[in-house]
Amino acid sequence: MALPTSSVITLHINGEKHTLPVDHRTTLLDALRERLDLTGTKKGCDQGQCGACTVLADGRRTVACLQLAVAAEGREITTIEGVADGGRLHPVQQAFLDLDGYQCGYCTPGQICSAIGMLAEHAAGWPSAASGDVRPAAAAAPLTAEEIRERMSGNLCRCSAYTSIVEAVARAAGADAATAAAVVPAQSGEAVA
Repeated sequence: MALPTSSVITLHINGEKHTLPVDHRTTLLDALRERLDLTGTKKGCDQGQCGACTVLADGRRTVACLQLAVAAEGREITTIEGVADGGRLHPVQQAFLDLDGYQCGYCTPGQICSAIGMLAEHAAGWPSAASGDVRPAAAAAPLTAEEIRERMSGNLCRCSAYTSIVEAVARAAGADAATAAAVVPAQSGEAVA
């Protein structure tokens, strides 16, 4: 007896439920772009190396091209379309706009989602490879340019707007922590801001 190759799933995206049939091999990226018309999430390398398709899954960064849609069922997915609060841009979006943290704009949605997730990770005290002291009892490393570059290293910008991206992330990090992390729900037992 052959096993089914498709399922009807319900995805929670940007606060809305979407029920759709998908082939089990459908990536979250393809479901977002081709099935739900959420085209802000970009397809870059389709191999998880460029970060253009970065979204937030339960507040954590994930590359949608490597995440199967069926595995995203039951998780809260936030795409670039869901980070603003109505007509008010998220502090990371505003900083990218103010400091020209984009050029062609193709990588910008993934950069912004990654920055939002990264700032929440930093606020929770997660170290990076650039952190001087990675012991659990150590305070969070200061968000220096080196620290930001390391934490954002999974997102490539073909236009090389890196200097402006680092400046934008640094400015957003200085924004009101409650506002900057508002899109990122707290994990069970874990403080985000």
